[in-house]
Amino acid sequence: MNLQTFLQRFWAIAGAVSIRTKILGIVLGFILLLGAGVTLQARYALTATMTAQLEEQSVSVSRDLAARAADPILLNDLLSLHDLLDETLANNPNVRYAFLMDENGQVIAHTFGGGFPLDLLPLNAAAPDEHHHTALIQTDEGLVWDTAVPILDGKIGTARIGLSDASMQMALSTLTAQLLLTIVFVSATGVLVAVFLTWILTRPILALVNATQAVAKGDFTRRVPRWADDEIGDLADAFNAMTAELAHTEELRRERESLRRQLMEKVIATQEDERRRIARELHDSTSQNLTSLIVGLRMMEAQCAHCPSPTKAADLRQVASHTLEEVHDLSMRLRPRVLDDLGLAAALERLAHEWQSRYKIPVDVVIQLDERLPGEIETALYRIVQEALTNIARHAQAKSASLLIEKRGGSVRAIVEDDGVGFDPSAQRGERHLGLLGMRERAELLGGALTIESSPNRGTSIFIEIPLLPQPSNLPTF
Repeated sequence: MNLQTFLQRFWAIAGAVSIRTKILGIVLGFILLLGAGVTLQARYALTATMTAQLEEQSVSVSRDLAARAADPILLNDLLSLHDLLDETLANNPNVRYAFLMDENGQVIAHTFGGGFPLDLLPLNAAAPDEHHHTALIQTDEGLVWDTAVPILDGKIGTARIGLSDASMQMALSTLTAQLLLTIVFVSATGVLVAVFLTWILTRPILALVNATQAVAKGDFTRRVPRWADDEIGDLADAFNAMTAELAHTEELRRERESLRRQLMEKVIATQEDERRRIARELHDSTSQNLTSLIVGLRMMEAQCAHCPSPTKAADLRQVASHTLEEVHDLSMRLRPRVLDDLGLAAALERLAHEWQSRYKIPVDVVIQLDERLPGEIETALYRIVQEALTNIARHAQAKSASLLIEKRGGSVRAIVEDDGVGFDPSAQRGERHLGLLGMRERAELLGGALTIESSPNRGTSIFIEIPLLPQPSNLPTF
């Protein structure tokens, strides 16, 4: 694993924790690292110093013993030699043993109560021309500094003592314990200080986070106080300036949206009025004129039964009859009178029947309305369903369709489904896109929503829901 991969993994772990945890970790890690370094350095320095002192003490005690043992050895005073060894152990607590040898290497006095260990003799020896010789010996009680000093240049013997390092180890243990207690105290203090510092640092950051979440939900009135004249204070000022600008932008957007809604409402109202007027003109004027023309042609056809070309009047009458049917259909598509007279249920049933007859696609209609809806809702639902059925006929290649209208709670719901080829709603462009956009606009103008669920070869479902409660905007009466 290379350095870059290691750093990426490290940051993935470190970056996943909070700022408070990062600061606490940094402070505690620094204290522990510094404490460990100081402890190791102190132990190393103390070990070096005490080792030198132990070696010096071992040499000093050995030389003193050698100097004082010369006369008793020459006088062969064994009792004085034993007293001298006992005195040496009594005056030097670190000395674990002491013994004297003659010039032949034979032990003449020692401090071992259970007998002299013969395997100790070859572990250290001093040449006659040496001032002293020290060797480190590992024993059951730990390391022992064994120092041998020739007596009268080795002519009458050698003095040896064993100085234990137990005092040094005890001093090192005491120092280490004190340093560890100090580290624990400093760590606890550092953690408390770090907690306080993180509280000071993260409090304005958390306030900014909460304010940001509120702004994300659309509350542009949130402001954060300037905690201090530092970078976080500058960030708070920048955030407040941003929210103020967002609030101004949102106000402008709402004004434009309100104007757009009013314009759409007026356009739709004008459109429906114009459709109603044209439908009335077609029904009252054009249809009556065509009816009169058909009656006149029928009379002409009867009067000219023996004329050379009696079929001419019949052909003209058929053309006029066909034109009258088209005018009736056009009048119905523009503004069905049944919608105004009988309501949404009757209008949709008639629309579905005519659509099924024209396009030969079965449509299942279920309308569960126990009373008429407000006029603007009936008109909007009729136009949405009309556009949906038109899209099915033009694009879906469906074998069947269904329509459900029901009132549930405080809203009216409509579902238009087909089993056609389907499409991707997010990728729509062109005529169908404009039609769907118009359907959605009609629903949203009444405070409702339109949802399209479709995918290729899976058919299409259109869900419309419009609340029946009064809306805050001034809705037109169609």
